[in-house]
Amino acid sequence: MKITISGKPGSGTSTISKLLSEKLGYEHLSTGDFMRDLASDKKLSLLELSKLAEEDDEVDKLLDARQEKFGKEKEDFVLDARIGFHFIPDSKKIYLDVSDEEAIKRIKKREQDSTEEEYYDRLNSERKRYKKLYNLDFEDFNNYDIVIKTDKLKPDEILNLILKMI
Repeated sequence: MKITISGKPGSGTSTISKLLSEKLGYEHLSTGDFMRDLASDKKLSLLELSKLAEEDDEVDKLLDARQEKFGKEKEDFVLDARIGFHFIPDSKKIYLDVSDEEAIKRIKKREQDSTEEEYYDRLNSERKRYKKLYNLDFEDFNNYDIVIKTDKLKPDEILNLILKMI
């Protein structure tokens, strides 16, 4: 089974995709990890890389080609990617929804120097890029088979919901 998990930053996509892949014994790929690695290699923050991606389509094209290739070559995996549903249309598509307030709280807990402004800048940058490149809105629930509101749920509760639904 191919599973793609999307959501805004701070929604739990990284945590849940890792837990789900471990539970199912599936391979795991995260474009968030790949973006962080790419940002580090270029000595940029995630926000700076997102801004660069607004001007240079090559950043997104690198990420997107990796997702598409992964989806064509692999069978049993969990992919944590904002628009993975688009590049792997035969996947079980999951969206983890979260309020902006809760997302910001979670991100600040994980990255103490993160700010609310950076969260909105990153989110708006991604929205703009995906709209420009693919005419996609990753927050449109119609793109997904399963949508889970994560604000008040613990990771194990989200994992159990997903396991029941798939």
